[in-house]
Amino acid sequence: MNITHFLLDFYPMTPEERSILERALKLAEENNALLLGLRRYNRVSSGLRALYWVIIIGASFGAFYLIQPYIQNTLNQAQDSASQLRDLLK
Repeated sequence: MNITHFLLDFYPMTPEERSILERALKLAEENNALLLGLRRYNRVSSGLRALYWVIIIGASFGAFYLIQPYIQNTLNQAQDSASQLRDLLK
């Protein structure tokens, strides 16, 4: 037996008090349902935010891995040009 049912059935109260208590119980149950929904939304939002950052960081590393040969080629050409320029200046 629930304490609320005990209070409603055995505690002497006026009909007005009873209706106020029942209304408060109904509001508390609605509030609980809303809070559970908010908590669920917050968990999903946090999970999606973490997934978003994992994708962003992973894409950054993937992009670097894909362009690394081009960067290395450009750096090698710059070093060759610099060494040729030094040879000309000697």
